Amino acid sequence: MTDAERAYVAALRILGYRFNSELELRRKLQRKKFEKAIIDATIARLRDEKWLDDERFAGAFTRTRSRKRIGAKRIVLELRAAGVDDEVAARAVKENIDPELEREQIRAIVQRRAGWERNKLRAYLLKQGYDAALVADVVRELKAPSS
Repeated sequence: MTDAERAYVAALRILGYRFNSELELRRKLQRKKFEKAIIDATIARLRDEKWLDDERFAGAFTRTRSRKRIGAKRIVLELRAAGVDDEVAARAVKENIDPELEREQIRAIVQRRAGWERNKLRAYLLKQGYDAALVADVVRELKAPSS
């Protein structure tokens, strides 16, 4: 088996576990000590055969992270770290995250952490990547002192 065939098989094995961005796959193949030219050819072949697609990766990644109660801003940062283009990341978030679902996720988190101080709760939600205005709205709405 040639190095090119071994790289292709290794890439398919990697992609069999989960979607990867082009950059992630490139890094994994580099760790396996394949030459740059072979990696480039393998990635081009995978792209042509539709095994590797950053837009599809971004959509799947966004849906998965959103289900784990991660906000849009953090998802975009994670997509950028995975080498996904800013426009592709923004489009994936816009197409795959429902703002009302995000609001419901924030509500659920606030209710589960009802004993937390307001500022600590707000900081936690912002760290999770939720929009500051949305966090402020929901926290104010649910933590309003009952009169």
